[in-house]
Amino acid sequence: MTSKSAKPRIYRCLIINDDKGRHEVVLNKPTYSLGRERNCDIRLHSQFVSRRHATLLRVQGKDSYRIVDGDPQEGTLSSNGLRINGRRVSSHDLKNGEKISFGSQVYAIYEHRRHDSFPTIPPNDPFDITLIDPSGNESQ
Repeated sequence: MTSKSAKPRIYRCLIINDDKGRHEVVLNKPTYSLGRERNCDIRLHSQFVSRRHATLLRVQGKDSYRIVDGDPQEGTLSSNGLRINGRRVSSHDLKNGEKISFGSQVYAIYEHRRHDSFPTIPPNDPFDITLIDPSGNESQ
């Protein structure tokens, strides 16, 4: 019998820490707006965060994101600026594990996560068994 290996799937996420606690956002869209405004794609809960604090853009040809201070479509910058690992930036191509600071005690960690999916056993596998419970009903 040949062993099949897991098929890794890498995905990107932001682990956000703000006034409402910690939560994770899986990134799969090409663009995200971040800020305290209700219609932002990723809402940051803090009075120290601008309404449109930053924008995430998927980098063409790569499976990563660039963060830009403010709203590039409107041409506005955030009030407190954007810091990556403590260094003030106007834009930055994010790397795994980097800390993005938006304001006083509001930050996010950009992560690459790996999810291994294992192939299923074909239905005609000679080693497959069907378990029967004591009541006589088949279960799988």
